[in-house]
Amino acid sequence: MKEILREIGMISRCCATISDIEFKEINLSKGQYLYLVRIYENPGIIQDKVASLLKVDRSTAAKSIKKLVEHGLVKKEKDEHNKKELKLYCTEKGAELYPFLQREEEYSTEVITENITQDEIETTLKTLYKMRINIEKEWENMKKGIIRRY
Repeated sequence: MKEILREIGMISRCCATISDIEFKEINLSKGQYLYLVRIYENPGIIQDKVASLLKVDRSTAAKSIKKLVEHGLVKKEKDEHNKKELKLYCTEKGAELYPFLQREEEYSTEVITENITQDEIETTLKTLYKMRINIEKEWENMKKGIIRRY
């Protein structure tokens, strides 16, 4: 059983490294493309929601989003109903990158699923979804300060 997390980790690190190399020329590094994609797909999303979607802490999200704003890829706008909340939107420059990011995701998905049947893909996806739901409970508890007991 211990191999499951190791395999998932290796897949994740391979994909992250490939993306960091491919996106270096467009000034996206260390997973910033993930933020840009989520903001593009959810116009007006707030920073806390982006952090929750990506399963990162608030400060990590804040740093990445700040860099996207500095590079002119994302803009922040005050919510008209809640002046404390800033809604996030892709700029035109950020939106222009989305098709490229989508093509990379589709290509990587093709590579990762090569020689795997559609049934295997569907089963794997269902299993990964269940695994994510299971670990999200722990993640939420840890964020609340609940210590895990092994």
